Amino acid sequence: METAGNQPSALLEMRGIGKKFHGVVALKHVDLAVQHGHIHAVVGENGAGKSTLMKILSGVYPHPDYEGEIRFGGQPQRFADIRQSEALGIVIIHQELALIPQLSIAENLFLGHECARRGVIDWTRTHERAVELLSQVGLQESPNTLVGDIGVGKQQLVEIAKALAKDVKLLILDEPTASLNEDDSAALLELLKRLRGRGVSCVLISHKLNEIAEVADAVTVLRDGSTITTMDCSAAPPSEAAIVRAMVGRDMQDRYPKRQPNPGEVLFELRDWWVEHPLHVGREAIKGVNLNVRRGEIVGIAGLMGAGRTELAMSVFGRSWGRRIRGSAWMDGQQVDVSTVRRAIKSGLAYVTEDRKALGLVLQESIARNTSLCRLEGVSRFGIIDEARESTVANDFRQRLATRCASVQQPVGDLSGGNQQKVVLAKWLFTDPQLLILDEPTRGIDVGAKFEIYSLIASLAAQGRAILMISSELPELLGLCDRLYMMNEGELVAEMPAAGATQETVMHALLGTH
Repeated sequence: METAGNQPSALLEMRGIGKKFHGVVALKHVDLAVQHGHIHAVVGENGAGKSTLMKILSGVYPHPDYEGEIRFGGQPQRFADIRQSEALGIVIIHQELALIPQLSIAENLFLGHECARRGVIDWTRTHERAVELLSQVGLQESPNTLVGDIGVGKQQLVEIAKALAKDVKLLILDEPTASLNEDDSAALLELLKRLRGRGVSCVLISHKLNEIAEVADAVTVLRDGSTITTMDCSAAPPSEAAIVRAMVGRDMQDRYPKRQPNPGEVLFELRDWWVEHPLHVGREAIKGVNLNVRRGEIVGIAGLMGAGRTELAMSVFGRSWGRRIRGSAWMDGQQVDVSTVRRAIKSGLAYVTEDRKALGLVLQESIARNTSLCRLEGVSRFGIIDEARESTVANDFRQRLATRCASVQQPVGDLSGGNQQKVVLAKWLFTDPQLLILDEPTRGIDVGAKFEIYSLIASLAAQGRAILMISSELPELLGLCDRLYMMNEGELVAEMPAAGATQETVMHALLGTH
């Protein structure tokens, strides 16, 4: 259906949407219109209200728990739950995928709406329909494969196939590429384009502005719970600078903090470090790694997914990954024992994991308790935690790191991604480390919060601490690091100064091409 002027009518209209949590305003007068067959990006800093808006749309927050009006397909809607929104073809895929690893792909695809005859699952029809759906998303896997046996990129495709099984008309994707490598991200974006060609509309929430520029037909910017602007991308995509300006309310002249690096003596060194894969006996996952990091230096490790970067970091930090680890670790010219996490911490190491929610924080616990977790003796007397002392320490780090929260007694799970990452950093800084290993430190964090994290990393280096940083974003490594190692299939294959390096030279070094 089209309106005058051959403009397609809106599939979705949200008008004057407002939402409060315990008296605190989360959304105020938000407007959003998504056209038929369009990819509509929604961007904003963490805490801007993007996820809250999508939960209202998908029925997670039912009517009348919000203000405003929703029209879908030209008709007013008041969703009481997620089943009602899905019945109309609105399907949301959250950043944390809702799949059951122990079930097959086919079982996950039809979970809750099984292909059945007379109350009995029709497995033949289930398999046939699963093959059709997997073909539509370009996934060449057997429907009988367990979801836990495929990678995150393929799991995303299973989620989209699951949406297609529900006859999706509007697909909502919340940070779909946050955990994907470049190849899987590119495949997902191509799939969204194909779905657009079939008339499926999409709301895409993402912090990756380059991806938005590639696929979006329109971009709506939220800030502090309000709609700031909607940009039309039909003629030309808006510049990243324009989007960032709308997101943060100011110009960001520099994406990375200005630094005057002055590396000192070598602080940390690995010599001939080998790690055997924990599940495959005889298979070397890390092969003869030699590296060093100087005081005041930020050293990056670049590599494709599966190169072994995280495995290297975990094997160094208390041998928490791998088996039959051999080689030696040195700190300030002295060999150190990193055979357990406790000994690694005692030797001056800290490790910020790539998954802060699952591995870095206890989400239901307070900011104060999370801050003290790695050094409880620092807030205890006679073996009993002194909660007043714990709060004092947490408040000190809250001020130093500019963590935005109502109170340090607030559950850390209530914070935005950027503020959660600051709590992770506070937890490790309380142990007074000399070497910080940072694994994907800005994953799932908006552009404004990223700059704050970059500034914290730069200030830690300026204090003389050594930083070893792993990132899948090459611009991040090039913009922040002093020196780069390239890792491929468990080996360090090249090393170069970051100054003067480009994404192309790094990729050539990674792949051994010229």
